[in-house]
Amino acid sequence: MKSTLVNKYDIAAWILIGVAMLMVLVFHLLPALLAGLLVYELIRVLTPYIERKLPAARAKILAIALLAIIIVGLLSLAGAGLMAFFRSEAGGITELMAKMAQIIEDSRKILPAWVLSHLPADAITFKEQAAEWLRTHAEELQGAGKEAGRLVAHIIIGMIIGGIVGLRDAAHDDKFKPFALALVNRTSLFGDAFSRVVFAQVRIATINAFFTGVYLLVLLPTLGVGLPLVKTMIAITFVVGLIPVAGNLISNTIIVIVSLSQSLSVALGSLLYLIVIHKFEYFLNARIVGSQIRAHAWELLIAMLTMEAAFGLAGIVAAPIYYAYIKSELRARDLV
Repeated sequence: MKSTLVNKYDIAAWILIGVAMLMVLVFHLLPALLAGLLVYELIRVLTPYIERKLPAARAKILAIALLAIIIVGLLSLAGAGLMAFFRSEAGGITELMAKMAQIIEDSRKILPAWVLSHLPADAITFKEQAAEWLRTHAEELQGAGKEAGRLVAHIIIGMIIGGIVGLRDAAHDDKFKPFALALVNRTSLFGDAFSRVVFAQVRIATINAFFTGVYLLVLLPTLGVGLPLVKTMIAITFVVGLIPVAGNLISNTIIVIVSLSQSLSVALGSLLYLIVIHKFEYFLNARIVGSQIRAHAWELLIAMLTMEAAFGLAGIVAAPIYYAYIKSELRARDLV
């Protein structure tokens, strides 16, 4: 039977965890938190295999320490490889943006009047508006480079912390005093909520990228239509697919605009295909994520909408994890 007893240590731990969850969003530390939790959960998942192979305590700790270093290294290399791909000629984001701008300019003759009213009159006007935007946001753009550097530093530090915590847990030091034990229980539930939501979202992003790849690499070429920068669009679809709801909007917009390079009918066909696929993914998302945290789709959507209003994009990313954790706490007390 689930415990419904609440003591002062549990209350203090809930308050501290609640404040920490809020501060993570207020001080823009979500990337560090997610990176640390990812490393920690990977170590936790792989540790039992090491324990079975290496029963000796000293050898086990050394093996887990090596595992933590390998995981941090592989994740860092994966991130660097992804950035290198997007900067390369094969997957250049800059080239994609330039291509999209050119496609919009070239498509003026086939677009409806109500769409044209929201677009620049010509390429010169587009460049003037872009230049004006750059002048207006010059300080923000200068700060973007610094923020990118801080983001990378936060992610690396978060992964290191996750590795250290995973290594400490592997030592099975269970001699906690009451308040520390209450905190460990809270963080354990939070880590479990993270693993269930994030690994489910990775599966969804993979399925999303797969169906998009089938459309771009198989279906369109079979119909005699070849789009540029297909690999880049598939990679972007997977990466932004890790962001619930908003990620699909980003990838869909890019694919539909690039489809305009062929014809309006191809663009409309792409839009129709993506709508059908993402309607299917909507139910799949509800089934995968919702079944993991025992929540209906409307619950997750309300949580994401509320968090987005309060914290922007970071709120959308954090909402399923935070909601899963809160629901886990309620279930642990047999309240829901």
